Amino acid sequence: MTNNWIKLAVNYYFMGTSMDGTEQIQCDKPGPSSSFCRMIYTEIEEVGWEHLLRLGEDLTFLSFRFRDKKERVHVMEIMLDKTYPKCPPAVSAHLEKLQEFWSTLDVIDHDLWVIYPKQPTRATCYRQINMGDDCFLMLFISATDPRSLPECRFMGSDHKVNLLRKMWRRNCKRWIKDKPVPENLSNIFESKLPAPPSVHVSDNQTECGICYAQYLPTDVELGASSGSTTDYTCDNKVCNRAFHSICLGDWLLTLTTTRQSYNVLFGNCPYCSDPVAIKVNVKK
Repeated sequence: MTNNWIKLAVNYYFMGTSMDGTEQIQCDKPGPSSSFCRMIYTEIEEVGWEHLLRLGEDLTFLSFRFRDKKERVHVMEIMLDKTYPKCPPAVSAHLEKLQEFWSTLDVIDHDLWVIYPKQPTRATCYRQINMGDDCFLMLFISATDPRSLPECRFMGSDHKVNLLRKMWRRNCKRWIKDKPVPENLSNIFESKLPAPPSVHVSDNQTECGICYAQYLPTDVELGASSGSTTDYTCDNKVCNRAFHSICLGDWLLTLTTTRQSYNVLFGNCPYCSDPVAIKVNVKK
C-alpha cells in the first residue's frame, strides 16, 4: 500500500512541524494515466476538497489553502514527480518559525499608526509609522529574530529628525526583547506613539479572498471586469469574505464538487464552506 504523501505533507503543517525548504525536481510530465488520476483524487478527498485551491491540468501541481494557529490564511503548493508515489512531492509552504515574525507585525499594525504599506502581505517586513508632528519612522523587522532591536529610518524636517535620532541612540539600550515593539518604542522615545485612527473602511475597499488584491488588473481580456473592485460577499455574516466574481468563479471551476446550471456556479465558500452561487460568462 503506497504512502499518501499529499496528506502527509499537509498534516506536517497542521501539526506545526517545520519544513525547511523545497526540493527541486525537474522531469518530463507525460499525461496522467487513469490510475494516477484516481489515486490523486482519492488523496485529495482524504485531505479535504474544501482546502483545495488549484489543481493543474496534468494533476502534478496542487495548492491547498488552510489556516495556521493564529487563524491566518496560507497556501501550500505541491509539485508531484512523474514517479509519484514512489518519489515524495516537492512542497513549498510558510515555515512554522515565522509565526513569531507575523505576530510581531500584527501587534504593530494593531497598536501603532501604520501609514504604509496600506495592505501588507505576510512577506512585507517593514512598516512606516506616523509618530505625529509630521515625523515618520520606518521599521524593518527581522524575520529570523523579530523581537530584536529593528533597523529604522526617520523621515521629517531635519531639526525634528535629528532630535529623534539622538533619542534613539541614547535610549536604544532600553530595548527589551521580551516586551512588544510598541512598548519598547515608547520607552526609547519617552512618550507613547500615536494609535491608529478609527477609520471605517467601506465594503467596496475590501481585498479579494482569492487573489488578495482590492482591484483586478487592467486588462482588455477581462472586459467589463478590468480594474474592478470586489463585487461578491459571502452571505455568512461571521465569514463575510469579499471576492471578485471572476476570481471566485475560476476557483469554483477547479473543483469537481461544483455544480453548474446555465451560467450559474453552485459551490462552497473557500473560507467557511457555506453555499455560494456566482454567475459566470458562458463562452459560446
